[in-house]
Amino acid sequence: MIKEKISGIIKDVEGFTPSSESELEEFRLKYLSKKGILTDLFSEMKEATLDEKKDLGKILNELKTKAEDKFQSFKSIFENKEQTASVIDFTLPVNLPLGSRHPISIIKNEIVEVFSRIGFTVSEGPEIEDDWHNFSALNFDEEHPARDMQDTFFIEKNPDIALRTHTSSVQVRVMESTPTPIRTISPGRVYRNEAISARAHCLFHQVEGLCIDENISFADLKQTLLYFTKEMFGSETKIRLRPSYFPFTEPSAEMDISCTLCGGKGCNICKHTGWTEIMGCGMVDPNVLNNCKIDSEKYTGFAFGMGIERIAMLKFQINDLRIYFENDVRFLKQFSGVV
Repeated sequence: MIKEKISGIIKDVEGFTPSSESELEEFRLKYLSKKGILTDLFSEMKEATLDEKKDLGKILNELKTKAEDKFQSFKSIFENKEQTASVIDFTLPVNLPLGSRHPISIIKNEIVEVFSRIGFTVSEGPEIEDDWHNFSALNFDEEHPARDMQDTFFIEKNPDIALRTHTSSVQVRVMESTPTPIRTISPGRVYRNEAISARAHCLFHQVEGLCIDENISFADLKQTLLYFTKEMFGSETKIRLRPSYFPFTEPSAEMDISCTLCGGKGCNICKHTGWTEIMGCGMVDPNVLNNCKIDSEKYTGFAFGMGIERIAMLKFQINDLRIYFENDVRFLKQFSGVV
């Protein structure tokens, strides 16, 4: 009987797992104290025969060893927890190094913020486009030589699908689905099959703007871009518009700003002209309006488009746009704290 009793106690000791120091202390008092179970069992062994005492002594010593080992192991665990808790102050603030926004994201957000102040909303669209939205609706006829102005990444086996070459495709989608008046900007990534250099890349970012309403004139375009320029580069910055050509606008213009580095006096960045080109713009061609089911007799509009990399180069005085895509942590750390 006593053997079975001891075997059951051994199983209880082996299965014991305390969740606190108080439970461990209760375990010690129950099994290892002077008034504990082990003391009682050794007292009971006195009444056994000589042969029984040999077996019972062996089993009791095994029980005692298991109980002491269990107590010591958990005692060490709880002591280590106390030491760790005393070393670590969980109320202290965490001083982890903060990351930074990418300069492209910083400038994109700043451009969006400037135009949002004068009522422009943000529109986005797919980066893989069909021929209609990327070319045809924008007055690029099938044999139009202007298609050669933009080296395009076409999707293999489907010449009507390509990576968009500009975010003007988003403007087409907006004109097709949104009632007039329209005032929107379209930021996003675009792709062109160009050699990568300090001033060109096969992928880059644009922000294009569109405004359509009754009686919109070129003067509205000029004042909108002048407002943007002064907000972006400072109140002393000047602009100039030079005649240009784009299939989707007529008349069209290139817009320059007075060099932000030399103040218009002439330097290497502006090629000693005092001016730096930052965007193309113009009045929306009536054919584009008609293609998007907008009455060109009633409505007019203007459009513009700029490269975010170019603006960031001027704002942060970066002379090689390839560095934007290299993920060099040393470069990115310079923009910590800039929002």
